[in-house]
Parts: sequence; structure tokens; C-alpha cells
Amino acid sequence: MSAFALAMLGFATVIVIITLLLRNVTVPSLAFVSVSTVTAVILVLTRTFTLDEMAGYIKAGVNGVNSTAILFIFSVLFFGIMTDAGMFDTIINALMKKVGNNVVGVALMTCVIAMIAHLDGSGAATFLITVPAMLPVYKRLHMRRETLLLICVTAMGVMNLMPWGGPTMRAASVVGIEPNDLWFRLMPMQAVGLVLAVLTALFWGIREKNRIAKLGDAACENADQYDDSESETRDESLARPQNFIFNVVLTLAVIVVLVLDILPTYYVFMIACVLALFVNYPGKKIQSKIIKSHAAAGLSMASTIMCAGVFLGVLQQSGIMEQMAVVMANFIPEQLGRFLPIIIGILSVPLALLFDTDSYFYGLLPVLMSVGNQFGVDPVHIAIAMVVCRNCATFISPVAPATYLGIGLAGVEIKDHIKYCFKWQWGVSAVCLIAGLLLNVIKF
Repeated sequence: MSAFALAMLGFATVIVIITLLLRNVTVPSLAFVSVSTVTAVILVLTRTFTLDEMAGYIKAGVNGVNSTAILFIFSVLFFGIMTDAGMFDTIINALMKKVGNNVVGVALMTCVIAMIAHLDGSGAATFLITVPAMLPVYKRLHMRRETLLLICVTAMGVMNLMPWGGPTMRAASVVGIEPNDLWFRLMPMQAVGLVLAVLTALFWGIREKNRIAKLGDAACENADQYDDSESETRDESLARPQNFIFNVVLTLAVIVVLVLDILPTYYVFMIACVLALFVNYPGKKIQSKIIKSHAAAGLSMASTIMCAGVFLGVLQQSGIMEQMAVVMANFIPEQLGRFLPIIIGILSVPLALLFDTDSYFYGLLPVLMSVGNQFGVDPVHIAIAMVVCRNCATFISPVAPATYLGIGLAGVEIKDHIKYCFKWQWGVSAVCLIAGLLLNVIKF
């Protein structure tokens, strides 16, 4: 199969999966496995790859997301234990006394927590810190979970531009400069992004406040969809108020270790679960009960992450995504060559849904740099446009494992997450691009 045919097959695979997800035809795990398997069969039947090669790619793809799936299972169990023990209830009650019914304040608090939590550049750690802490407050105030994720991913996208962040380091390595140098050049755009993140929280906080004010109106559509603060039955006998201090210290210790990045994140939560169970619920019978009560939530999303690994194996490990990148670059008309940074900046958010981070920077960026060289375009400007504009959509992308961790913790469907965030993130990306042009960060 030719390189062009491989790229077209790759595009078709991604488009079909996204269509199935957005139209609610099937659950994400089935969509990833079924469509990816059809693609794999086509590749084997056309003798593009042998069966052994394709099996190896799928194995590598699944192995690549194993840690995220394990992390999700044990993080859900840990935060479930903390919820059962009543730790969050105490914290939430204290927060509620501070902010009262100030929905806007809660939205802004979410933004600040996400920014601070994402200083280490880990999407998984940020979701693990921010979502479990804020979700109960959102439920108590009847705020939408999608709004929680929208504010989170906006703040995370801006903070992900730090020089130790994955996208900045990848782009710098391809261009051949130090990550710090690239960061200093894009810093004005990041400053604009930080302002946009705060404005996002403010705008959506006001919007949520207005929506909540209408919840009593019979004409309000789908009010009950988010009015679920009392929908979950709680076994009050599991509350352990006497262990509050221990549970808080344990949770803070987990967060500190996550930020320091000294141990595998999934192992941190494994140990935390052991300590939490032994202290709060000693005894095999009740420990088994606690684990089983949270098993469904953990395994459901973990299975989706593992199935996404099949998709990544078929397209990423096989090199098809690189071919997709080449085809994308070749479709840019020569007369528009000098506007390459603007073009790629505008397209970065949609492309984030098609390409994983490695394929985007290691596959697409070198090709675009070679195209730009023909028109005298500074490769650093291309890299900046790609890094800043794509980061806005990193955590709404269905090819980013951290996305599934976030939506799983928040209890939001991937299709709803994309629908809710896509246009807003594209708008944020466009404003950052315009700021880069006006501030001469990006030139053409």
C-alpha cells in the first residue's frame, strides 16, 4: 500500500471513530477496538504489514497505555475510599462556608487549582488533584461537570507550555534549540493564555450562575441532568470522621509525591489505597466490600483506555500517523507557504483530535519545517504556532490517554467533553495566535 493510501486509511479510521463517538452509536471502547481491527485487517490483507508485525504494533500500543489504565483504577479506588470515609464532605462544608453559593468563585478556584497542579506538566496528576477535589462542590451547587473539565483543560493547556512540558520539549528537540529558549520566545503568548484561562473561568462561572438561577423554572431544559447532588445513595456507616486528619495528610502526601515525580503515579495510588483501607476499614470483609463498590467505575474507564491503546498501536506504532502528517503538509499550496505558521496555528485544534503528541511534533513538524524552508519561514515560528495553538486542545483529544482519566473522574462522556469544549478551545487558540502575531512572537 502506498504512503498516500496509508494516510487516507489513517484519516478514515480516525474520522469513523470520532463520528461513532459523537453520534453516540456505541461506547468508546467498542469503537476503538472494532474500527482499529478493521483497519488492521485491511493492512494485513493488503500485505502492508505481516500479521506478526501488526500484532506487535497493537501490543506496543496497549503497553503504552497500561500505566494510565492502572493509574485510573487505583486513583478511583483511593478517592472513592476518601469519599466513603467522609473526608471530602468535611472539606466541602468548609469550602462552602467560604464561598457560600458563589458559583463564580468556585469556577475561579478551579482554574487556580488546575494551574498550580499543572506546574509539573502532568495531565494525569492535574486531573487527579483538581477533579476529585472540585467535583463534589460542583455537584452540591448543581454546576455542570463539563464546565469543570472545560475550565481545567483551558488552564492545563496554557500551563503545558512550560519548558519541562512534553510539547515544548518535543518541539525544541525537533527545531534544535533549548526548551528554555523556545519558552522565552513564546512566553508573551502564554501570558495572554493565562489571562484567557482566568476569563474562561469567570465567563463560565457567570454562565453557570445564570443557568442555576433558572433551575426552578419549568421551562429550563435538562435541569435534572446536572442536579444530581443527592442522586447517589451514601452508606453513612462508612464515614470515619475520627480519621479525618490521617486521610487529609495521606491525600496531601499523595499530591506531593505526584508533583515531585519520584515514583510511578500508579504505584503511589496503590500504596495510598493500601494505607487508606488498612486504617479506615480494617478487616477482609469490609475491605472487599469497599473495593467491589468502586470496581465498576474503575474498570469501565480502564477498559476504554486499554482499547484506545489498540487504536494507537494500529496507527501510531505502525507509522501511519507520520504518513498522515506528510499528506497534510503536501496539501498546502505553494503561494501560501510563507503563511505556514498562521495556517498550522489555525488548524492545530482540529489536528489535535487526529494526531497524538509524538506524531504531531516528530512527524508533522519536521515536514512543515522543510516546506517552510522553501519560503524562508523561520522554523521556530512554525514550532511556536504548533506548540501554543495545539496545547489548547491537548486534553480534549481522543488520542490523549490523560483525556480519558479526566472524563472518567468527572463522569462525562468523551463525546460530550469534545462537543462542550471544542469550539471554546479553538477560540482560545485563535486568540493566542492573534496575540502572537500582534506581539511579533510569530512573524511571516
